[in-house]
Amino acid sequence: MRPRGQCSVKPRQSSTGHNTGTQAATAKVREQHISYLFAAEVQFLLASAVRLATNLKTQPLELPTVWTHGKHTVRYREIALRQDQADSAAVTLHQSATFLMAVAMKDAIVAAVRDPKNSPDVTVSSAYQIVRMIRNSFAHAPLAPVWSIDDDCKDRIFYVPRVIRLDTHNLTGQPFDWKHYGGPLALLRLCRFVRIKLLGDMVSRRKNLPKPAKVIHQVGSLILQQVDKIPDSARRIHPSPLSDGSIPIPGAEGYVLTTRTKNRYRTA
Repeated sequence: MRPRGQCSVKPRQSSTGHNTGTQAATAKVREQHISYLFAAEVQFLLASAVRLATNLKTQPLELPTVWTHGKHTVRYREIALRQDQADSAAVTLHQSATFLMAVAMKDAIVAAVRDPKNSPDVTVSSAYQIVRMIRNSFAHAPLAPVWSIDDDCKDRIFYVPRVIRLDTHNLTGQPFDWKHYGGPLALLRLCRFVRIKLLGDMVSRRKNLPKPAKVIHQVGSLILQQVDKIPDSARRIHPSPLSDGSIPIPGAEGYVLTTRTKNRYRTA
């Protein structure tokens, strides 16, 4: 369960007009799913921190010298983790935590909204269909998910304003790509949308937050870290500008550097 004080349940009509008090879920069931959603969000954030620390080579890889559980015992030499193995596992860990939010969202929407697929609120039906399709693909092949789109969802666009968009045209059989649905932060935003707007959770201002130890800006999977001195091992790059004058960022998964947008980054 989430510690109280951060969020509280509001089993009535939310401020956005989504009726959360007369849906299929009782207040107790709604609160339970709010806790599940919050747990999934926090796990995603922890997985993000672990992946970042692993990439920066600051993630401890300690495991017990002797580990006993039930009838089994393993020793360190059987389970020791190399850095290259951690690099690969961090990606899979982050992917699993990302898609776990979709699993939790699908269950929460089904519990809170009667017949969400046919909801007259297009935002609700879109949110449901997006998380359902992501959840199904992930469940069938969690390490290499592939889109499997139902006939009644093919060649359609599902959209939650300012949160997430999924265009299913020619998507069936395609391997997952973050550009299809907006990436992990889109699912984080959608998870909070479901928790707060659909299930009626109310969020107070976050308190007692730790201060960041480093100034880090992450763009896609590219990590930019503020340093006092450029390392001697740093290598200068000379990317060629695109036709619109923007500069592709190596390793940033389709992002380009531009002065035309508010945050100076956009996808190509």
